[in-house]
Amino acid sequence: MSLATEYDKWHTNVFKSDPQHQDESSPWYQLLLEFLPSVQGKSVLEVACGRGGFSRLLASQGALVRGADFSSSAITIARERLLEHPELAGRVTYSQADAQQLPFGSESFDVIISCETIEHVPDPGAAVREMYRVCKAGGTLFLTTPNYLNLMGLYELYATVRHPRRRSSQPLDLRYIFTQVRRFVTAAGWKIVRTDGTVHQFPFIPRHDPVRFASLESNRAIRRLLSPFAYHYFVMAQKRSAP
Repeated sequence: MSLATEYDKWHTNVFKSDPQHQDESSPWYQLLLEFLPSVQGKSVLEVACGRGGFSRLLASQGALVRGADFSSSAITIARERLLEHPELAGRVTYSQADAQQLPFGSESFDVIISCETIEHVPDPGAAVREMYRVCKAGGTLFLTTPNYLNLMGLYELYATVRHPRRRSSQPLDLRYIFTQVRRFVTAAGWKIVRTDGTVHQFPFIPRHDPVRFASLESNRAIRRLLSPFAYHYFVMAQKRSAP
């Protein structure tokens, strides 16, 4: 079974388990919205848009949005759900695309959004370079990805050693720490202008969900200070303007 086929199956199962889930309620999208300026009239590419909820939100705010995802099932669901919003006709379109080889022209978009994506790509460096290529000079990247420089990372390491055949719920799920994420971004040519993090949680009790400390995230200064240890690391970066 190919990776694309596995992701088609995964997206279908996730959608069936909760058809009314609001993508924009996810903590990484909520964090991104704190820093996203007005997108009115902007061309926006969301890489790995999933079932399209956040792309629709951006379109409702006046952006011209292209949602791209590796999974044809995700794109089919996104297009079907878009029919429920006739007011967004012409403002958002969806395309099946590989993040490592985006089928868009160079310097096509003002804003690139990639949330919880690069950890599911065989070559994350290639994906971030492609995002740089299709972004206009002076444009902005908003990227999030899980970070394992924390107790959750230690727990994952313990679980892997204890249960070597244990599999992630996703077909491909790689593990990075925040320094690697920063290196992917800067190596592609981006200039990092802001970092942050969300979901500070601790696996105190075996076989129980980790305890999340929302109070750490209510204070921006503390949250940013602790961002290298957050479960979801956020990077805002800019493509340098042409000389």
